Amino acid sequence: MHELYLMMRFMLDRIQCRARAALNGDPECGALTIEWIVIAVSVALAAGIAYGLFKASVQKEANQLP
Repeated sequence: MHELYLMMRFMLDRIQCRARAALNGDPECGALTIEWIVIAVSVALAAGIAYGLFKASVQKEANQLP
């Protein structure tokens, strides 16, 4: 599987788990807060940008090979 897909799937699963815990009212399970959502979105965006830059760089260098 693709690494970016796996990372996104893991983050979505963690968000769903935290959302269920928050909706059940169980504070011991860890509540879903806006800070965690912002962090998850920031990490996902950074990973997507890094992936795009890395892929473009590798393709550029691969095209220069004889």
